[in-house]
Amino acid sequence: MDIDALRTFCAFVDTGSFTRVAAQICRTQSAVSMQMKKLEQDLASPLFEKQGRQLVLTHQGHQLASYAKQLIALHDEAFKQLKAGTGNLRVRIGCPDDYAHSLLPELVDALHQQFNALDLQISCAPSTELRAKLDQGMLDLVIATRSPDSEEGYLLQSSQGVWVKSPAFEINDSTPLPIALFQRDCKFHQASIEGLLKTERRFNIIACCGSAGALHGLIEQGLAISSMARISMQSGVEELSDNSLPTLPVIDIVLLYGNHAHNPLSHEQLKQLVELIKT
Repeated sequence: MDIDALRTFCAFVDTGSFTRVAAQICRTQSAVSMQMKKLEQDLASPLFEKQGRQLVLTHQGHQLASYAKQLIALHDEAFKQLKAGTGNLRVRIGCPDDYAHSLLPELVDALHQQFNALDLQISCAPSTELRAKLDQGMLDLVIATRSPDSEEGYLLQSSQGVWVKSPAFEINDSTPLPIALFQRDCKFHQASIEGLLKTERRFNIIACCGSAGALHGLIEQGLAISSMARISMQSGVEELSDNSLPTLPVIDIVLLYGNHAHNPLSHEQLKQLVELIKT
């Protein structure tokens, strides 16, 4: 069996989407389909079947999944050992800056506990940009918020959404509520607006920020209140206790793994890393 085909197969098992698989390995969906058909021919077994509009694994597909990850891990470990030099292990991490002061240090600490010599390269950007870089093989690990109906990634922590303000900020019910929000791809952006509209609370969006530092600056200066995950709160802001404000959702923060051949971490090492962070 071709190791690259097995890697593509495992990427489908992890993501459930040939669209994301194609993006991760930088090939077209038709090329991915041909690769999977060749794998089915080699094994003389169907690996996929239609379930409504979804493509799911057959019984043989589930069997292959357990073996494929072991084969890839063994292949990659052998490759790394044979290619190992005296240099440090280079790991490229992506993290939205609203988790940079909380979960990112825990990930860095866990990596240093697990490996003696590291060359960590950290990029902070919006989640959509980081996901694209992960799919393109430009990052090895990404901390991200996953969709409510998704099982992607390895769960690091769940966090309640909260309204926050400066300690000096006082709400004036006679004027529209000034709010500052993260950009539209943030889970709390739409939840905040829809919640305020449903409660018929007058509000004015003074800014949408792509940076946690910019958002916290506006809040700390008393220019607006905002919504974010409790884990994203930094010093200088506090939770706003106001029952008239809409309840915000709980989010799941996960660690995403780049399914590319040069990722220096194995799936087994990734699981150990997640356990270190959660303990």
